[in-house]
Amino acid sequence: MIAILLVAGYATRLYPLTINTPKPLLPVAGRAMLDYITDEIETLPDVTRICLVTNHRFAADFEKWAQDRKEAGTLIPITVLDDGTTSNENRLGAIGDIRFVMDELNLDEDIVVVAGDNLFTYRMRDMYDFFRATGKDTLVAIQVQDINQLRKLAVATLDINGKVLKMVEKPQEPESDTAIYATYFYRRETLPLIRQYLEEGNTPDAPGYFPAWLYLRQAVYAYRADGTCIDIGTPENYRDVCENFNDLWSSRKDYAGDLLSD
Repeated sequence: MIAILLVAGYATRLYPLTINTPKPLLPVAGRAMLDYITDEIETLPDVTRICLVTNHRFAADFEKWAQDRKEAGTLIPITVLDDGTTSNENRLGAIGDIRFVMDELNLDEDIVVVAGDNLFTYRMRDMYDFFRATGKDTLVAIQVQDINQLRKLAVATLDINGKVLKMVEKPQEPESDTAIYATYFYRRETLPLIRQYLEEGNTPDAPGYFPAWLYLRQAVYAYRADGTCIDIGTPENYRDVCENFNDLWSSRKDYAGDLLSD
């Protein structure tokens, strides 16, 4: 299994914080956000490589981060791929970047795809176990009560076993409180459908559009996760997360106490 970290965005809503620093490398409690995500990926037993796909503007920053991680004794090799884009206007989009990695590495194995700019408290190993048990492409589902927040996310209706019955990206009228966040396990057999999705002219942007298209063609399941996921989208939101990090992470202290001690 290959892990793909999507970090090619420009985070313009966070200016001036992200003019010279990519959002995933902003520090939270003394560590880059990306470190917490990578720690989670390293709990997955089948992952042999982490591939970080970024834009040309920030490629050098992520190369330095990967080198620092290597020197600190990272468990899984990290490859940084520069997609060659330089602005929001010519970006490939999240799904376009997944295909870029597939083509660059000639992938023919299972993948796990994670947005590199969100902090989450659910455990990826639990989701991985569900993926292996079902043998189906797997999304992560979290209950969200705020309807305004649901309108910014992918929203799904699931059956009792977690099978996706309906999924809509950014619905104006959400039909459930089940939000789908940007952590995905895809089987190797699904990779050609990513190409098909793009070749049909569908949007390459938000990664949730692909599973919303995919579930109509084959079975897709969602793991109902404990915890939360936070998109740090504004300077005010970032400040709030930094100030309340210990409370955010308190439910995971038994699992990630080493993170809090840094």
